[in-house]
Amino acid sequence: MSRAAHIGLTGAVLAMVGVLVGFSEPARTSAADPDVSTDRLNKEIENVKFAAVDGKTPALRDFAGEKGTVVVFLSFDCPVSNSYAGALAELHKTYAARGVKFLALVPTDDSAERIAKKSTEFKLPFPALSDSKLAAAEAFKAIVTPEAFVLDHNHVLRYRGRIDNQYYGRLKKNPQVTEHDLRDALEALTAGKNVSAPATRAIGCHIDAKERKVTSDTVTYHRDVQPILQKHCQSCHRPGDVGPFALMTYKQALNWASDIVHYTQSKEMPPWKPSAGLEFKNARSLTARELDTLALWEKTGCPEGDPKDAPPPVKFPAGWRLGEPDLVVEVPDDFHVGAAGKDTFRCFVLPTGLKEDKYVVAYEVRPGNATVVHHTLNYFDTTGKARKLETAERERKKLADELDRGSGYPVAMGLGFIPNQADAPRPEIPAVGSLGGWAPGQLGTQFPESSGVLLPKEAEIVLQVHYHRTGKPEKDRTKVGLYFAKKPVEKPWTTLVVGGMSPLTLIPAGKAKHVEKGSAWTTADANLHSVMPHMHLLGRSVKVSLTPPGGETVVLVDIKDWDYNWQESYWFAKPVFAKAGTRIDVEAVFDNSDKNPHNPSNPPKLVRFGEETTNEMLFGFLGATPVGKERVRVLRTDPNKK
Repeated sequence: MSRAAHIGLTGAVLAMVGVLVGFSEPARTSAADPDVSTDRLNKEIENVKFAAVDGKTPALRDFAGEKGTVVVFLSFDCPVSNSYAGALAELHKTYAARGVKFLALVPTDDSAERIAKKSTEFKLPFPALSDSKLAAAEAFKAIVTPEAFVLDHNHVLRYRGRIDNQYYGRLKKNPQVTEHDLRDALEALTAGKNVSAPATRAIGCHIDAKERKVTSDTVTYHRDVQPILQKHCQSCHRPGDVGPFALMTYKQALNWASDIVHYTQSKEMPPWKPSAGLEFKNARSLTARELDTLALWEKTGCPEGDPKDAPPPVKFPAGWRLGEPDLVVEVPDDFHVGAAGKDTFRCFVLPTGLKEDKYVVAYEVRPGNATVVHHTLNYFDTTGKARKLETAERERKKLADELDRGSGYPVAMGLGFIPNQADAPRPEIPAVGSLGGWAPGQLGTQFPESSGVLLPKEAEIVLQVHYHRTGKPEKDRTKVGLYFAKKPVEKPWTTLVVGGMSPLTLIPAGKAKHVEKGSAWTTADANLHSVMPHMHLLGRSVKVSLTPPGGETVVLVDIKDWDYNWQESYWFAKPVFAKAGTRIDVEAVFDNSDKNPHNPSNPPKLVRFGEETTNEMLFGFLGATPVGKERVRVLRTDPNKK
């Protein structure tokens, strides 16, 4: 029997960790919603028994409160569930004094010892017990974790559903929490009133109670499934990494079998955003045969097979994957990530101390805590603006209830400032340059042979880190290893920037399909090696394409389901030749309506170009090297026209 509470994402996350965008009205659910269960409402719940850490078998009514009882089903392998630990603790603090007791039930295979340990880590101030036999899940007809149930003093169910509307889908957060369903139910209960919304749709990780009967051994775990998980999943889904649960053993794969199939068939896992374009060497897509193998394994009952058929375990390197770096820059102290709330983006300014220009031919990012680092974007700054922002943040008076603390400075979207070449200390070098990025599963990045990124002397590395929260306080101290050229760089790496918006661009409030586009032309023959589109939260889709002089258009990358949280550089399997005068186009659709759950403004507001969360931008970044002696640039006007 598979008893794991399921979730099918990481993200990785992730974390490059959702793929996860679904556009739906974040309206309050009701009993009329077909996804809302009203099962057992207004019925007395039987006095089921549980297993406790001390070997005793307490019963449900041993935890009953004078006014009522909150029973919440949790899973410590479910990020959605874990994210509510703080909110549940606050509710307990408020209503325990009003005669309400809380009880957490864990419908997984977790031992009572692990449940006790995790309860301490997440600072749950009320008992948490194992429901591994699913007796309580069956009694309440629980569907997901987390799911809350409110019993009155007669043990009759008066409310079931979500805790609040933080999520509109699994790991898909609304911009703000506006509905507090569990709190409202408790207010009504303790006031002796009827609960106005007794059933809402709980969003989280499915409780899978089905029996698995093996009907065929055509596909087995050890022979057929384990190699797929090793290749595509285990780099993130292993202990201590960004994946919220491990997929290292048969038992773990069995527990998550349904979600493995669901999320791979829907192409949401592994996380990979391009829906069309050229072939990429860093693609994380599964083949049709691999997808069919996973589906057949689950359909035939998840047979284990013979362990002798298993491939050797994957050995994950413990040190630097690319060897000892020439320079390591590191966040100077632990950055403390708060337990709950929206994801946070932080820029750390790391001095290089370089007294001369260097060419970076490879780099490697090593998160200090891979469970919270979703991805990084790496830059260098020659203007000193990032350092000024960090200084201002350090000198700012901190609030007592701030979630996050440490070095660096918070940013909404990018660097916190828009680079201006006029601010560069030397006109021949970039004011700000890109050193790529990192996402879970990447083992270091090497630039093409004879190529490298110029890192100017005295430049500072600006490391933008996207942190996601785990439901408990975390610490991180990420570092970057840089590898310098040992011989002359013949083909300097250039980042070509194609803009699709101007400072005068306006996206009207309420417009669901607002199109922006831009073009640029190359000045010299070049090889293109990578492409990265960039937008903010209103972005819906984006495409970057190339048209050579007199030739046909080629789509480089097309992302139909843009998500700011899953942006990265896409490396072409083979360099793409761009003749001088080639036009590069970037085109995107923005959704500034109230149907976009990522819209930071409710109701929608007029949006302009800019760096802030409430602003937008559109760029296509392409990594290029020259074919000849002339360094490639891009122009906003067509050089082919006389």
